Amino acid sequence: MNAAPTAATADRTGTTARALPVIAVTMGDGAGIGPEVVVPALLHPDTLRDCRPVVVGDAERLRQAARVVGVDCAIVPVESPEQAEFTPGRVNVIDLDLLPSDLPWGELSAKAGDAAYHYVRVAAELAMRGDVQGICTAPLNKGALHAAGHLYPGHTELLAHLTGVEEVSMMLSTPKVKVIHVTTHIGLIDAVNRIEPGLVERTVRRGHEAMVRAGVPRPRIGVCGINPHAGENGLFGYGEEEAKIVPALEVLRADGIDARGPLPADTAFFLASRGDYDLIVAMYHDQGHGPVKVLGIETGVNLTVGLPVIRTSVDHGTAFDIAGTGRADAGSMVEALRQAAEMSSAPGAR
Repeated sequence: MNAAPTAATADRTGTTARALPVIAVTMGDGAGIGPEVVVPALLHPDTLRDCRPVVVGDAERLRQAARVVGVDCAIVPVESPEQAEFTPGRVNVIDLDLLPSDLPWGELSAKAGDAAYHYVRVAAELAMRGDVQGICTAPLNKGALHAAGHLYPGHTELLAHLTGVEEVSMMLSTPKVKVIHVTTHIGLIDAVNRIEPGLVERTVRRGHEAMVRAGVPRPRIGVCGINPHAGENGLFGYGEEEAKIVPALEVLRADGIDARGPLPADTAFFLASRGDYDLIVAMYHDQGHGPVKVLGIETGVNLTVGLPVIRTSVDHGTAFDIAGTGRADAGSMVEALRQAAEMSSAPGAR
């Protein structure tokens, strides 16, 4: 078998393309379906064309998962990404060896929660050293994480803490549209109150940086308004667009960032879906999530931007009810890996 390209790929004209990014794939909660979706996703024929994946997890649990899903592959422990070899049928794993061999499937376990924490910790350390260019996370269980004494709401907050980042943004990515959110999981009234020029500016800059990393050198960014019709020149709302958004756009454009708006949200996503914008900036959760779920929920992936690397995640949880049965669908993990590769910098580009 021929190894997948480990430094650069060549197109049909012989031109060398960008180097394939190294992606750290955290195994998630070992009692859930994480191992069962990680193994087939890394064996998927598209994965090695997109990236160089290295699992951070437990080798024995991955072997158990391979038996559960009925695939024949080599689960190979490595000390670091540099030692990994990328050939079909091989899964490279930085083996932390934290789980007992008889860990039950589908049961909340503090041991599995603690192990899931350490998988993320090691992936973050690899990212901070520049050894990986992206992180793709299988699901962890918040109850298990908390039972182990790691009191974080989830991956986003944990990764922000581990990498020393105070503020990150959520981006939803589909083949048709990419959306970054100024605010996310807070009530609508609280979201409007929280929005201010500095937060809008920082969010747009994070989105701009993420798109540049993904190979879009001058992304066209559409920024939604808050009110219907972006306020309609003061007819709707209380001047929120002029007070909270316009000052940020003026600063961004002065710095050469192509940020346009404020745009009526009901047309911004249509324009983005036909290719007028590379990225849409949504002001609050449902403004961004609703259109994305219409335009591409089947292939949508959640990204965290603002970290030293792009982090993508699957769109499902640990699914304890089917863990260990072989019924888990790896499609979301395959797509999360693809988009981690698409949105990550090339090696050495930091």
